[in-house]
Amino acid sequence: MDLIWLWLISFTGLALAVNPHRLAPSRLKESVVPPRQWKKYSSYPADSRIELRIGLVQPHIHVLENHIQEISDPDHERYGRHLSKAEVEDLVAPSEESIQLVNAWLKSLGIEDANTYRTPAQDWIVINLTVSVAEKMLDTSYNVWKHDDGDLIIRTTNYSLPEHLVNHIDLIQPTTMFARFSNIKATVYSSNERALGQTKTGYARALTTMTPSFDSQPNCNQTVTLECLQSLYNTVGYIPKAQSENSIGITGYLEQYANQEDLKLFFADQKPGVASPSFDVVLINGGMNNQSIQQAGDEANLDVQFALGTSYPTPGIFYSTGGKPPFKSDSNTESNTNEPYAKWLDYILSQDHPPPTISTSYGDHEQTVPENYARRTCQRFLELGARGVTLTFSSGDEGVGDGESDPKFQTCITNDGKNETRFLPVFPSIFPIYSFQRDFTRPWYQSHAVDGFLKKLGEDTYNGLFNRYALCCILNYHQAYPDVSAQGLNFRVFIHGNPYLISGTSASSPTFAGIVALLNDARLRAGLPTLGFLNPLLYKKGMEALNDITTGNNPGCGTSGFNATEGWDPVSGLGTPDFRKLEKVVMEYEVLKNL
Repeated sequence: MDLIWLWLISFTGLALAVNPHRLAPSRLKESVVPPRQWKKYSSYPADSRIELRIGLVQPHIHVLENHIQEISDPDHERYGRHLSKAEVEDLVAPSEESIQLVNAWLKSLGIEDANTYRTPAQDWIVINLTVSVAEKMLDTSYNVWKHDDGDLIIRTTNYSLPEHLVNHIDLIQPTTMFARFSNIKATVYSSNERALGQTKTGYARALTTMTPSFDSQPNCNQTVTLECLQSLYNTVGYIPKAQSENSIGITGYLEQYANQEDLKLFFADQKPGVASPSFDVVLINGGMNNQSIQQAGDEANLDVQFALGTSYPTPGIFYSTGGKPPFKSDSNTESNTNEPYAKWLDYILSQDHPPPTISTSYGDHEQTVPENYARRTCQRFLELGARGVTLTFSSGDEGVGDGESDPKFQTCITNDGKNETRFLPVFPSIFPIYSFQRDFTRPWYQSHAVDGFLKKLGEDTYNGLFNRYALCCILNYHQAYPDVSAQGLNFRVFIHGNPYLISGTSASSPTFAGIVALLNDARLRAGLPTLGFLNPLLYKKGMEALNDITTGNNPGCGTSGFNATEGWDPVSGLGTPDFRKLEKVVMEYEVLKNL
């Protein structure tokens, strides 16, 4: 059941005898150049409904940033002392002045509290209204936009706010965001080249394959199973025992359903002897989890089976969030509610005890996401990290941009109107979790590792690549990614009652999340807090506990991309996990720090 918090805010304290919307002049808040794949298609009926999300300015967000830097730094005396839900909400709350001014503005437009939802911290207001009212309040026009592949979306390229509200409202969406969040996989094929299913991405390319698997005793070089991962990542013999305190979450979107019967077949195949394996399901924003065997989703089953299998018997929760971007305009659809990612964040942040580890395998090119939306989403991840939650994200399957090494066919073109060729990082895996400047400035904990890579890369190579491709993934002033890596090739997954092989970083994220869940189990058993934001610990203390990957490359944008090398690199990050070594780091270092 989708549980939400509804805060009713009265309009007392700001009695205005005149309409502030009419008195105040408007100022342009945001304007974008539409991505080149999108073309204006038609106008949108004024009486249709749209759901707008208003993000109020958070004057104390820098304080929260300072908190998480201290509690995630293994060398700081506050390491591991996570904040409570109430403490975080106090730090992200808008000022009372902002609340009152925005309340008065909405009331002047005839928008009553009954048609609004507010997050517990009151930093977001969600309103449902007609397009005509939305156009009036934002001094703009909404249109239907059509992608080259046929998808439709309702957007505008600019909007304005009353002058007196510009410094009180961070952003309003959906307006200027043309991103299409989708699972980090492309077209899926069986061994006879018949398409079993397709998942559209903003940069779709047939990189991921799904083939029938008939080998009941697979070779790990050809088929990856739980036994292979246990051996690779040194978890053999470890049995979690903190089930009452620990859990692992898996996010699901785009009508991807995780099937309980397929999970039983998976465990019977790879972890026999487990009686009735299952997972809890949380339905958000009208989400479903259809258990018809033919409705089983390849992405959902992959994520759930390997996250739960790697961390078993840690309890698992599958979050199925309704809403399927991009919006499909039809006579049966009353409202443009195509922001499921935000809906999930609304829900999870409202919970008193979210899972300590959560895996997500969905994203899109960073350049399709407006700066203010990306920043605010990053801040919401920050809230979870401050409360002790570790988030893992798939980094994408297309190398430095599109997976294409041939310059003749590369498609890495900027959408700022300049049509320049640039490497294209993936949102949200580009996040440093805290560092809110545009382009996600490289966080402090990465400096040593990334500087080492830049020196190995060589000045001539670096400058040449920068001049041609504006390296946003490793530029001196930018966030570097990925942070870590894990196996992602030929995972044996059960779908529709049969075993298949699936490849992609969609497999890597739940696998690494499963290892993190085991580390959290070890800490909880010892009476220690969960890991929370993990990156500073990995970069400062965990490099020797990771398996360094030194071969391979990540082609894309008409180049061979980067080469894996000793230490951190943009292909494999710091490397793959060695659970026993990481366990020693997260346990012994905590003891030493408190001596």
